[in-house]
Amino acid sequence: MSGSPSSYRDRIYIVKDVILKLVEYGELNQTALMSFCGLNLKKHKPILDDLESNGLIRRTERAVGKRTVTIYSPTQKGMEFSRTILEPYEKMFPRRKPDSLNYDNNNNSSSSNGMMLILV
Repeated sequence: MSGSPSSYRDRIYIVKDVILKLVEYGELNQTALMSFCGLNLKKHKPILDDLESNGLIRRTERAVGKRTVTIYSPTQKGMEFSRTILEPYEKMFPRRKPDSLNYDNNNNSSSSNGMMLILV
């Protein structure tokens, strides 16, 4: 985990984001998919490989001139998995809001909450 606690995203939510983006767009090249989902290719490529090996997404390669472009698309199994497993999971365990992780605001607000010290 790098940076602030709010920059961390559980693997299950990454999987959901990937499948939902593919369902939304139909198919995306590898660069666009990583960008839309806010992922790093080196760090998150194993997740894509796992999704592909489990039949939730499909990877195809297309020759564009001298380059080979990797295209990802959702499978029927992936769309069903998202609808029956991932959506209910996120309803049961919603993602944390960044405000709830900001401890400085919580601590500072308690020290200036209008309490007055009266010395007798």
